[in-house]
Amino acid sequence: MNFDMFMAGRISFGAGVSATVGEKAKALGASKVMLVTDETMVSIGTAERITSHLEEAGLPVEVFSQVEPEPSVETVDLAADRLKATGCDLVVGLGGGSSMDVAKAVSVLATNEGSAGAYQGLGLVESPGIPKITIPTTAGTGSEVTFTAVLIRKSDGVKGGINSDYLYPDCSLLDPELTLSMPKKITAETGMDALAHALEAYTSRQASPFSDMMAEAAIARIGRYLRVAALRGNDIEARGEMMLAALFGGVALANAGVTACHSMAYPLGALYGVGHGLSNALLLPYVVRFNAMAAPEKFARAAELLGGPNYSEGLFDRAVECADRLDELVHDLDLPTSLRELEVGIAPENFEDMAKRAMAVARPMENNPRDVSLEQVISIYEEAF
Repeated sequence: MNFDMFMAGRISFGAGVSATVGEKAKALGASKVMLVTDETMVSIGTAERITSHLEEAGLPVEVFSQVEPEPSVETVDLAADRLKATGCDLVVGLGGGSSMDVAKAVSVLATNEGSAGAYQGLGLVESPGIPKITIPTTAGTGSEVTFTAVLIRKSDGVKGGINSDYLYPDCSLLDPELTLSMPKKITAETGMDALAHALEAYTSRQASPFSDMMAEAAIARIGRYLRVAALRGNDIEARGEMMLAALFGGVALANAGVTACHSMAYPLGALYGVGHGLSNALLLPYVVRFNAMAAPEKFARAAELLGGPNYSEGLFDRAVECADRLDELVHDLDLPTSLRELEVGIAPENFEDMAKRAMAVARPMENNPRDVSLEQVISIYEEAF
């Protein structure tokens, strides 16, 4: 067995830890900071809170708050132009995965020529970027500890990631207090995103003992605490445990990769604007049923970690129960269970094009525990419809 282990830079966890952003930025040599965030963080005052901590440390701040839910190459290019024009030498990404992904991409465009679209792929970034700090306000994407920034190209509607070790954040501040304001819907969708990361990394062909350890820790926490966090949003213990789950899922993802569910989710976001977490939440039970027989020990163990009794004695039956646990979780969180429920214009005649786009997201398909064909992807979409 051969494997490598990769980790992001410094990670600080705990209630109130976001208040240390100024001292962390100064330790990284910052003289002027760009805060990359979205309008929600501005409207609820979280952006101002982080800005004040930076300014108290003597650091002027340029705020870029134009990040959209499914961020685009064009937004990254706009933010990078602003960074260069204002002379910022450190980037702070504040928000969900979208804001953190944009911040990570901006940091490398500061030192690499051209558009962000030129770097979508694996290992295409030539030079290290400027320092970057990530501060998640959701518990889902794990972007605070991954080497990926996922972006949509408006020119052709293709969704793809910039994947480079240069995108690992230098410092991540995980403050559960910042997640207390998350609505139930966002809590549910981002939590299911974290679960998809952990479960897919756990059953990936690239899984290792290290990634398995992280994935199991994430799955168990999500099974225990996601419902609580969604239904009792001010429960700081549940919020903290979900933030840890997202962290562990992100580390597992960065080391083992994800599988077919993520590939199949990309067209939903690129073509129909469906949020990434919601796309994964909807498709995951269907993909797990397809994959269960190819990695029965892993899926059976995941079913146990998600909680509830095992109804079956046979290994393959217990593996399929993992999909049953996911169905129960999605139902309890009041999330859609079919593509039809999304009401975004998806129709069966779209499935072939969606499947071709999914198959083009090659690395997750290659990691999938079961070989998957174009026809099988179409079939899964049909089942999910």
